[in-house]
Amino acid sequence: MTGQDWIEKDFYAALGVPKDADDATIKKAYRKLARQHHPDQNAGDPAAEARFKEIGEAYAVLSDPEQRKQYDALRAMAGGGARFSAGPGGAAGGGFEDIFGAMFGGGAPTAGGPRVRYSQTAGAGFEDILGSMFGGMGGAAGGRRTGFGGPAATRGADVETSITLPFRAAVEGATVELMVDGRTITARIPPGVNDGQRIRLRGKGRPGVAGGPAGDLLITVHVEEHPVFSLDGVDLRVTVPVTFAEAALGATIEVPTLSGETVRLKVPAGTPSGRVLRVKGRGVRTSKATGDLLVTVQVVVPQRLSRKAKEALQAFAAESDHEDVRAELRRRAAAG
Repeated sequence: MTGQDWIEKDFYAALGVPKDADDATIKKAYRKLARQHHPDQNAGDPAAEARFKEIGEAYAVLSDPEQRKQYDALRAMAGGGARFSAGPGGAAGGGFEDIFGAMFGGGAPTAGGPRVRYSQTAGAGFEDILGSMFGGMGGAAGGRRTGFGGPAATRGADVETSITLPFRAAVEGATVELMVDGRTITARIPPGVNDGQRIRLRGKGRPGVAGGPAGDLLITVHVEEHPVFSLDGVDLRVTVPVTFAEAALGATIEVPTLSGETVRLKVPAGTPSGRVLRVKGRGVRTSKATGDLLVTVQVVVPQRLSRKAKEALQAFAAESDHEDVRAELRRRAAAG
C-alpha cells in the first residue's frame, strides 16, 4: 500500500465507523464485516473478495495507533482538513494549493490576483511531491519512506489466539485450522506441547505496511486432561496402585501406556508409596528427544480383610512392634 492509497481511500468509511471511533468500535466493526464478506462465505463472488480485501487494509492501518496517526495527518493535509482548511484570511486560511504556492515561490494570491497552480510530472505520485517538500526520500519499490513521503515500511502487529487440544493430540502433535482476523491459518502444533505453552508462527500475524514484514501469530495451547496420564515436558506420568505385599516383598507388575499396550515393570522389595519408577522411551517422541514414562507407586490399603488376612497382619504387626517408624520425624521436628 502506498501513500497515494492512503490519500485516496477512506478507511473509516470502509469499516463504517466515525473518525473518532475508539479501538473497540473499530475492532467490532471489522470482525462483523470480515465474517460477512469472507471468501469462504462468498465462494466465487469477486465483489465480496474485493470488499474483504478493502476492509482488511482499512483495519491493518486503523488498528495500529502509529499508522492511524500518520494516516489522519496525511488525509487532513490532502483533503483540506483543519490543519490546512481553505478559506479567507491570508496564509493561515489558505487552501492546499496556496500552501504549495507559498512553498514553491508563487506566494499567496492577492485579492483578484492570479492563482498559481502546480501540476505533477508524469509518473510522479502525490507522495513524491510531499517527499520533496518535506525532505522525505522516495525509496525503491518495497523500500522504506520517511517523513511525509508516504507511510514508512512498518512491521505488522502480532496477533494472539488460543486453542484447546485433546490430550493425545498434544502428545502426538496436530495440524489445526484457526480463524484469525477473518483469515484461515493452518498451524502445525509440535508433539509434546504442554498446557499453557505458547507457539509462535512467524509472519502469520497482521500484514505489514508499505513493504514492511508481517507480524507473528502467538497461539496459547490448552490441553484437555486425561483420566490416567499427564504431561511433564517430554515425559508422561501415571500413578499405579500396588498391594502392600507387592510393595513390601517386591513384584513385577503390568503398567499401561498411552499407545494401549502394557509394559512390565519391576517393583523392588520395600518400595514405599510415592516412589517414582522410570520406564525408558515410553514418553513423548519429538524430533529432538524421546521422553520416559514416570510411574508413581501408590500402596493401596485394603478396606476389608478376611479373618485369615487379619490374623496374618496382626502377626506381622507383632513381629515388627519394636520398630518406631516415626522416630526420624520427631528428631527432625525437634531440630527445627
